[in-house]
Amino acid sequence: MPRRHDFHSMNFDFTTTPDRDGTGSLKWEKYGDRDILPFWLADMDFRSPPAVVEALRERAAHGVFGYTVPCAEYEQPVLRYLKRIHGIDAAPEDIVWMPGLVPALNTAARAFAGRGEAVLTCTPVYPPFLSAPEFQDRELITVPLAVEKGRYAFDFPALESAVSPAVKAFYLCNPHNPVGRIYSRTELLELLSFCERYDLVLVADEIHCDLLLDPDQPHVPALTLTERARERVIGLYAPSKTYNLPGLSCSFIVIPDRKLRARFKNAARGMITEVNCMGYVACAAAYDHGQPWLDALLPVLRANRDRLAAFVEAECPRLKMTPLDATYLAWLDARDLGLAHPARHFEDYGLGLGDGVNFGTPGWLRFTIACPPSLLEQGLERLKKAYDTATAEG
Repeated sequence: MPRRHDFHSMNFDFTTTPDRDGTGSLKWEKYGDRDILPFWLADMDFRSPPAVVEALRERAAHGVFGYTVPCAEYEQPVLRYLKRIHGIDAAPEDIVWMPGLVPALNTAARAFAGRGEAVLTCTPVYPPFLSAPEFQDRELITVPLAVEKGRYAFDFPALESAVSPAVKAFYLCNPHNPVGRIYSRTELLELLSFCERYDLVLVADEIHCDLLLDPDQPHVPALTLTERARERVIGLYAPSKTYNLPGLSCSFIVIPDRKLRARFKNAARGMITEVNCMGYVACAAAYDHGQPWLDALLPVLRANRDRLAAFVEAECPRLKMTPLDATYLAWLDARDLGLAHPARHFEDYGLGLGDGVNFGTPGWLRFTIACPPSLLEQGLERLKKAYDTATAEG
């Protein structure tokens, strides 16, 4: 494993767009040979930390890639990270490893709600929140987030009206994808109280918890809200968004409560396989040695966020960008353009954005800003052309 100090003084390259042609990139292959720049997927156009690349190179040199189980070399970096960064005390037995958070969301639906029972969540939200309960033949109940002074918040009166004895779990996204909110401790305590009142398991997807763009707004893990939170909260984590490792399929679910953990593991039986050996290696290297890279990345994301926000305000005023506290996913309100299919319109001008329909809110667009500034500028040129045509026609 590389030594930590080897990677503190490096100059990291966030200006070069990697050539992803021929790599099977989901993000770039979506449009094939069409001249469309992809800003639709939560996938960075940056190379991963050198510490991770070096750790993978060393593991590849071993030459044996058999079935792999978690061991201290992989577990301890995660436990140190949880304690050092988020104040979460966890033991190895509290961790359930999984090949991604989408399988975890599906497993949670199976584990905590039976057939004929329901999962509750708030929209707009990351599409697997909406699909996982239905894929597992559970009912999905959604409540729109409230918008207060341009910022999203939980609508607790609406949640109270929507909940019923059939609801067994609440899916939380924090920081929130796609609206970019970091929920406050006060908001989360009220949500925890709501879950306690109706005996709901709180499934907290916190995968973007290290991508904080506003230094004055800390992330509050749901597991740390109160001591009793550990009795009903499961925390979903992965290094994939922070360190651009989604293709290595490694995540971990923190479930301190023994009974909840047993239910979750039982629901995964026969459906979820082992994490691959390279995923474990990359995860450990990222958490033990990736902080200097992350420290260098965050100013780039903040600058891209500010550039997009200023451009939209000045050049595309009928688009509205939601304040972005965290993640690298900007949320744009295109409803005032009067387009029947906003995402298709922007694709016609060479810009591939996330379609709000998939997040439960038609008329909105998601713009991934985790890219070199030069690539972002190309995207802004196309954004302006698409916007000008839409407003001229409207």
